[in-house]
Amino acid sequence: QVQLVESGGGSVQTGGPLTLTCTISGNTFSTHSMAWFRQALGKEREAVARINQGGGFTDYANSVKGRFTIYRDNAKNTLYLQMNSLKPEDTAVYYCAAVLGQVRNDQYFDASTYRLWGQGTQVTVS
Repeated sequence: QVQLVESGGGSVQTGGPLTLTCTISGNTFSTHSMAWFRQALGKEREAVARINQGGGFTDYANSVKGRFTIYRDNAKNTLYLQMNSLKPEDTAVYYCAAVLGQVRNDQYFDASTYRLWGQGTQVTVS
């Protein structure tokens, strides 16, 4: 059964970099569209970035454009989120999510689109 596991979270100084990873078990990684979401204390879960099955198309929330990069290595069954110029407002639990197949443009930042979720990894910026 498919399982997602995030790692790489931790504490980082304002302005610093951090890269999160998400590994997906099973042999169907390349068939899934994927995304990163985050949820700050007292806030609703929000989309951060998405990537299509082949990795050739990405999109980002306005709050992270120019600072974050999502990419995937299908051979390693791994999704990444490279975060640069981190701000205190980036502090949140970060989740990776996946859904089988492709996702329409009007659906890929909707959390309900995604069937599979990791447990989350805490990122604290101060």
